[in-house]
Amino acid sequence: MEQLDQMRISLASTLEGRTEEPTIETMKEVCKPVGIRAVAIGKENGWQVRQVASKYRNPDHAPANAQERQVIDLFSRHPEINGLWEPAVAEQGAGLNYYRRINVEPSCLACHGTKASRPAFIKDNYPDDKAFDLAVGELRGMYAVHLPEVQAALAAATS
Repeated sequence: MEQLDQMRISLASTLEGRTEEPTIETMKEVCKPVGIRAVAIGKENGWQVRQVASKYRNPDHAPANAQERQVIDLFSRHPEINGLWEPAVAEQGAGLNYYRRINVEPSCLACHGTKASRPAFIKDNYPDDKAFDLAVGELRGMYAVHLPEVQAALAAATS
């Protein structure tokens, strides 16, 4: 998740100094590769990897359960917490969840700044957008990783 977040920061930094308004193509260059890589990491390792936020643009990124809502709340109240391990919730079955915070970078404000300053493609394509009025350093969201095999491996190692 650290490498994934570094990828996100690196891609977002390509927006720095640009004067033109971001477009759907900008999103495909900057944000979409992170989502694609998250899914690939999950497939490579047998994990489920999602991006989650309380201020989401894509409804698929809304917290899926009470644990995700609680962790988002914890991260927002405690910026010093970067990651957290939790037991999987009942509907996930066996395993562990790892949560890794995502902070707002200066370049993120091109699309996540004030509601009025959002690019036209966002206003047009995301009528229920909640991912605005963010500030640099604020919690943007988190990576939520479910590792189903970890608990089974731990149980086998201790028996």
